[in-house]
Amino acid sequence: MAHLLSMQALLAIACGSLVGFSLALIGGGGSILAVPLLLYVVGVREPHIAIGTSALAVSFNAFANLIPHARAGHVRWKVAFMFAATGVLGAFVGSTIGKAINGHHLLVLFAVLMLVVAGFMLRGRRGGADRYPLPGMYPLLGIVGLGTGGLAGFFGIGGGFLIVPGLMFASGMEIIFAIGTSLFAVGAFGLTAAINYAASGLIDWPVAAEFIGGGIVGGWLGALGASRLAKTRGALNVIFALAIIAVAVLMLVKSLRG
Repeated sequence: MAHLLSMQALLAIACGSLVGFSLALIGGGGSILAVPLLLYVVGVREPHIAIGTSALAVSFNAFANLIPHARAGHVRWKVAFMFAATGVLGAFVGSTIGKAINGHHLLVLFAVLMLVVAGFMLRGRRGGADRYPLPGMYPLLGIVGLGTGGLAGFFGIGGGFLIVPGLMFASGMEIIFAIGTSLFAVGAFGLTAAINYAASGLIDWPVAAEFIGGGIVGGWLGALGASRLAKTRGALNVIFALAIIAVAVLMLVKSLRG
């Protein structure tokens, strides 16, 4: 039994490192792999526990990555607070609905979402001109925040692939500011979903701690490699998106058979 527990801990740390490494290396999309890794590699059997545990890990990693962006001046705090204020409400409602849905049905929807994320990654992010602040942006920020928060809470993900373009659309800010600002929202949404799942006993705390610890190490290694591999980041993005598609297809097959 002790051997099995230690093996699960090693797998959780390794998977957390992989997610942290990919997030730091190519930016965004990595947290979408947390749920399938927890289910099919670490060995978390209940889909809702995997989602709750993932939400906690995503939240912690987002707040950790927020610090260097804040120091660099890439966070627009008024926008971040406005976006998160309505988004937290959406995350609470979304996570409440998610808990009530059959776990296997939820995984089918999650696999479909992964295909959407892969599509966003293959398309790539475009910077655009800096038009910040747009007139009357705060009501629009509230609406977009509510929608993205609901989706993030429902699936227990960071939702950065939607939050970043959402911030750019609603406020007119450049992509570097949208990325930095999005981390505050990702952390807030993930924490809200995690608290909601924790209230129902749907978080594996030891696995969450191991996953977070691995994510810190992986994020540090990814940050070191990011500058060296900057020229190949586009190719890495494509490879990672294809990996997400492969995992999504695997999840669909397993869930539909189940």
